[in-house]
Amino acid sequence: MSAATHEFLTLLEAFKRGDSQASARLISLVYDDLRRLAHANSGGAAGRTMNTTALVHECYLKIVEPAAISVESKHHFFNLASRAMRQVLCDYARERIAEKRGGGAPHDTLSKVDAELSAEATSLIELDELLNRLAEVNPSAARVFECRYFAGLSEQETADTLGLSLRTAQREWNEARQWLAKQMS
Repeated sequence: MSAATHEFLTLLEAFKRGDSQASARLISLVYDDLRRLAHANSGGAAGRTMNTTALVHECYLKIVEPAAISVESKHHFFNLASRAMRQVLCDYARERIAEKRGGGAPHDTLSKVDAELSAEATSLIELDELLNRLAEVNPSAARVFECRYFAGLSEQETADTLGLSLRTAQREWNEARQWLAKQMS
């Protein structure tokens, strides 16, 4: 076990026991990793929909309190983080689309940037719906895609996080992309 993993588990156990200082140290320990994962989304629709700092904070708040009791390892934590990032981004995209519809309020003409962001938000929601369908037929491929796309994990990080062999993670990644491409065409 690496020193970082040991430190993470030690802080997590202290946090579970109610040590308030452990919570602050746990945040500082995972913050840079969460920022890296959130920043990985800046290349796609997800990153333009919500900024990195907001995504990190929303993700952390979503997973730390309810999940802290059940987190078993650092890999498990980042597995939860990838799912939380997907949920946060998709919820944010849905809110943006609802705001654009205006709930009956008069509509201003959308600027080009607003139109692009609305299209990206719509695409993100479509991807979320397709991933839910993929999870029904191939849950492992859906989780691999979620880790790679939403959390920006490498092939090896994804394999480690999900407890898969590298080759299995690569195969599931390819299957997920092929399945999604077929559904989108």
